[in-house]
Amino acid sequence: MLINADFSQRASLTPEAHQWIKSPQNGVERVMLDRVGAEKARATSLVRYAPNSYFPHHLHPGGEEILVLSGTFSADDTHYPAGWYLRNPPSSGHKPYSDEGAVIFVKLRQMSSDETQHVAINTYDDANWQQQGSRTVCPLFSDGVEHVSLQRIDAGELLCTETVHGGAEILVVAGELIEGGQLYQQDSWIRLPIDINVQIKAGVEGATIYLKTGHVNHVIGLEVEEI
Repeated sequence: MLINADFSQRASLTPEAHQWIKSPQNGVERVMLDRVGAEKARATSLVRYAPNSYFPHHLHPGGEEILVLSGTFSADDTHYPAGWYLRNPPSSGHKPYSDEGAVIFVKLRQMSSDETQHVAINTYDDANWQQQGSRTVCPLFSDGVEHVSLQRIDAGELLCTETVHGGAEILVVAGELIEGGQLYQQDSWIRLPIDINVQIKAGVEGATIYLKTGHVNHVIGLEVEEI
């Protein structure tokens, strides 16, 4: 299965275009944002757990990255309310579920084999935020390839002021972004290819975004057989 699988091209999806598709597990649905592979795939998705739904225990050969958007997501005996950011390194495993229901943003099979540490950050804790120039930033992960953060952008502020060399991926967590006549409201997703100039700015109430940069040029030319 190939969905937005050409990483040399721009891709985006707004909430009005979301198509919730049933997963193999009852009560769990997903919006496929990009995907290379069948059920076991390199995938970026929004995933919605109905109350009292779960997945059986399983492993993640290429790791798993999660941002809890609403409700409470649980894994084994640990509960993560909205705002928690998680990284489960390659070959880790868990039994995910939700008692009350949850929506999460998930990236599967996209980590380096060198990554070994679990990450769990409460982005609702003000202590995890810092001022970087005019912007307030919650750093989430950084290595020699990718940089991941949540960022609060003031109304009218440009998302990027220079060329995006390593590509970028954006999820609107709150507020809205504007590009020309296109409005990207909460839960909109944008993937930008390498070496692109964009004129995306925050809307009248500002925006909070998930932002990953530097990783796109490492997946251009990815083949289904590699999954």
